[in-house]
Amino acid sequence: MATAVASAARETSMRNPWPTVVSLAFAASIAALQNTAVVPLLPVLQRELHASLSAVSWTLTISLLVAAVATPLLSRFGDMYGRRPMILGALALLVAGSVMAALATSLTWLIVARILQGAVAALVPLSIGVVRDMLPRQQLATGIGVLSATMGFGSGGGMILAGLAAGDYHLVFWITGGISLVAVVIVAFLVRDVAPAGKGRPDFAGAVLLTAWLVALLLAISEGGSWGWTSPGVLGLFAAAVVLAAVWVLVERKVAEPLVAMSMLLHRGTVGATVSSMLLGFSFFTMLTGMSQFAQVPVATGYGFGASTLQVGLFLLPSTLFMLVISLFAGRIMRRFAASYMVATGAAVTGLSGAWLAVEHGTPATLYVASSLMGVGLGVGYAALGTMAVEHVEPSKTALAAGVNALVRIVGGSVAGAAIAAILAARPGVLGFQWVFGTAAVAGLFAAVFAAVYGRLNSRVVTAPSAH
Repeated sequence: MATAVASAARETSMRNPWPTVVSLAFAASIAALQNTAVVPLLPVLQRELHASLSAVSWTLTISLLVAAVATPLLSRFGDMYGRRPMILGALALLVAGSVMAALATSLTWLIVARILQGAVAALVPLSIGVVRDMLPRQQLATGIGVLSATMGFGSGGGMILAGLAAGDYHLVFWITGGISLVAVVIVAFLVRDVAPAGKGRPDFAGAVLLTAWLVALLLAISEGGSWGWTSPGVLGLFAAAVVLAAVWVLVERKVAEPLVAMSMLLHRGTVGATVSSMLLGFSFFTMLTGMSQFAQVPVATGYGFGASTLQVGLFLLPSTLFMLVISLFAGRIMRRFAASYMVATGAAVTGLSGAWLAVEHGTPATLYVASSLMGVGLGVGYAALGTMAVEHVEPSKTALAAGVNALVRIVGGSVAGAAIAAILAARPGVLGFQWVFGTAAVAGLFAAVFAAVYGRLNSRVVTAPSAH
């Protein structure tokens, strides 16, 4: 009976793949939502768990760190054992982590729960791999655009969820767990692997080394302000990060099936998407976290608005709405414009939102303007980022290429949290936030430049890079 149901579902998916695309887009939006929902909760967690802001910041950073490792690793597993089992497994970990986080009464248990939740980031490249196997070539850009754009929509939705829950982190995680469980059921019924699973070996050594140098780097950046940038501890962590990263690169170049294909990171056909993705991820999380923290600064300081988590969600509502609307038209837009130029435009507008706040931040209205600009920029940029990452990669390596792109975007986001902590520690007050928003603007500008330049260079590229 179960076999008959599975066969019928597979046949239906092949005839009409769009229910599968929509179900994966829904799941991808939850993957983004679970991260951003934590951002406005950081002051709440600091108060309720009796911990410092730098300590509770690891509830966000640790999830991004796990995501950075799990994304390429589960993408590899998807190529080996099938993408559908990996998608369901990542969603199951999200459900388990959400329940644990909802029940957590200590920072330690909450961080453990966030480790489980972080694995769901791999769902995006895995979903792109499924979509590329299912859709005809003329519809592929639309499918990937829908997946990428709804990921941006989910990011804004997380902030609104935290606001609607009035800062009750237990409720936020209960809701996340419930939505994730619904996604598990939908994906189980509607998604089937079209391409047969291949062979391969997981690169556990690469995963361990990647984790090690990222932890050292993020810890050094986040604690540089409090320990001292020239202190032995911080300098030692930076040195360890450099050495471990060098060893990681050497291992990845020698392993037959690396966790991250170095040639795919550096090839002319993909490096533009790689750098743009990392910088856009950094700009996005810098803006998101910076706006949330700035809005919640007490009015007595003379520059904050003393906003509640609900008010923070309202400030970011325009961003969410713009990303939703743009995601509905992503397919039409991508049929008229090259993916690289869409990414460049989106990154430039996202950077403009940072530049605006660096200059104008005296009234709540300025946050609405910045939120609107960020929504437009991310909606356009994220819709095309997935396509830009895989359009010069052979079909069998789609999930791997998308995984690499998601990895660098996540690394950019995780560095953003540590960078904000370092900037605000070095320059307290409104000047520190101006530096935060200015940094986001510069990152967006450079992301736009890389996307535009490499988009032009790649217009003549017709062959895909090797995986090794």
